[in-house]
Amino acid sequence: MGSTSSGRPVDARDRDSEGRARNARPRDGLGRPLPYGADGVARQPEGVVRPPEETVAEAQRLLDAGRPFHAHEVFEDAWKSRPAQERELWRGLAQLAVGLTHAARGNATGGGRLLRRGAGAVTQWASSAGGRQRPYGMDLPHVVAWARELADEVERDGRAVDPGARAPRLRG
Repeated sequence: MGSTSSGRPVDARDRDSEGRARNARPRDGLGRPLPYGADGVARQPEGVVRPPEETVAEAQRLLDAGRPFHAHEVFEDAWKSRPAQERELWRGLAQLAVGLTHAARGNATGGGRLLRRGAGAVTQWASSAGGRQRPYGMDLPHVVAWARELADEVERDGRAVDPGARAPRLRG
């Protein structure tokens, strides 16, 4: 079998160990695909079920390291594995991480929208959860304020942000 100019085998589909279609292209630290054969950043393992406190700690570690795309994947695992009454919280946090990813890539429109959408989802979850503001030690009012302030900044300035320097403090 030959290969394309990108280095990918002709007529081959990227598949994971269970046979599901999955893009195996390497990615940079912000999750952007790189050409086949390029050195990329190790991907975050998917489908990992963690206790909520461990999810928060791992996501914070990745955010602090300037890897919001990878933090999004940690939040996405929680979104898919936690009880139904918590899923909106984790989905909102995943949207915030993707919003920071887009802001870091210089996509002011997408970054601002996702930061606002995630802030709205987190706020809505807190309201529907009896006003819970500190689930698993997270300071939700602080996180929501961070997201809205960053959304204002990226929409106003239109410049890429340093994701590590602009990472939220999930626990305040």
